[in-house]
Amino acid sequence: MKKTKIKSPTYFTEGTEAALIQGLYDGTSLSELMAPMLKRIVEAALSGELAAHIESEKAEGVSNRRNGLQSKTVRSEYGPVELETSRDRNGSFEPKLIGKQERQFRNGVERHILDLYGLGMSYGDIRAHMKKMYGTELSDAQLSHVTDRVQQEMEQWRNRPLADQWAIVYFDGIRYKIRSGGQVVPVTVYIAIGIDMEGKRDVLGFYLSETESAKYWLQVFDNFKARGLKDILFMCSDNLPGIGQAIGAAFPDTLQQLCIVHQVRNSVKYLNYKDYRPFTADLKHVYQATDETAALAALDELEKKWGNKYPPAIANWRRDWERLRPMFEFGAEIRRLIYTTNTIEGLNRQLRKITKTKGAFTSEDALKKLIFVAIRNITEDWSKSIMAWNSIYLQLNIHFKTRIDVFKRD
Repeated sequence: MKKTKIKSPTYFTEGTEAALIQGLYDGTSLSELMAPMLKRIVEAALSGELAAHIESEKAEGVSNRRNGLQSKTVRSEYGPVELETSRDRNGSFEPKLIGKQERQFRNGVERHILDLYGLGMSYGDIRAHMKKMYGTELSDAQLSHVTDRVQQEMEQWRNRPLADQWAIVYFDGIRYKIRSGGQVVPVTVYIAIGIDMEGKRDVLGFYLSETESAKYWLQVFDNFKARGLKDILFMCSDNLPGIGQAIGAAFPDTLQQLCIVHQVRNSVKYLNYKDYRPFTADLKHVYQATDETAALAALDELEKKWGNKYPPAIANWRRDWERLRPMFEFGAEIRRLIYTTNTIEGLNRQLRKITKTKGAFTSEDALKKLIFVAIRNITEDWSKSIMAWNSIYLQLNIHFKTRIDVFKRD
């Protein structure tokens, strides 16, 4: 049967909206009509995001501009949408509406579900919330279908390319429990945060492990290499088993700095409560010394005073000195960045708030999905360089000029 066209009212005469309305009167499906509208709105929004980003960088003294167009097809509830979006010359723009790696335009309800999931809410809590807010009845299967879409995004994110050189990479871990083979098994999620050569933070990846060894860490560093990372100036971590040996094999020029905060914690666990304050006051003279010579002299004094009473508390400083000493070669601004893993512990504290009610996870995949969504939410505003980065970069360029120049030429 031939479709009869109905003329639209005469007061709709101009513009895209008029064409869409005429399409409805012509019998065109809503999906066919809405895809072009969605394309126009999204492209305008992304263009606005980029303009704001470039203006923000200009305000910080960073030169940047638009640099041509790129296209990608994004899936939507109205079918595939071909987007033409502008790039920036520096490659520093990270769009919020649809990320660089995203290929699915999620509607508002899906986004809301994932936001709630990323806050650590259970399926039951999400169901109750969605019913209250939207009057929507959702099953566990439907919620699982939405959160399972994260899996593909997560794998793309975990395998995304990395910059070839990073100023600092921090490692730290959080312990969780998962159910496996009828048993509850402890696992550790190790998270790597990097500071790039522009002073911006990024989560480079997260890795699950039941054990720690040089072989395990070498696999992590091989993953970095496969994604394009070629050089790390500093690697900061706790004294994780095997990590020092592995970084020495994978990135032999990297300076390894043990976290002083963890080192102090490892020392004070041997103390009687009444000795805590006087011992830690004496210990400060070691790690707050102006240079390595003064630090070693303070360590000798610490050993004379406390060595007989607490030999293990002193021995760990002697044993690990080669990976504690690098910070004494640098000024206060760099030293503040490398002497502690506080940068990553701040992220871990937020993750613990989200996951603290979970108990044992049903599987590794369930744990990975939640960690990924939570990290993505937490790091949304990580767009600015860390404080005083220009000064820090100038100092790094003095200490590591040859290595930095190599990657500038690349």
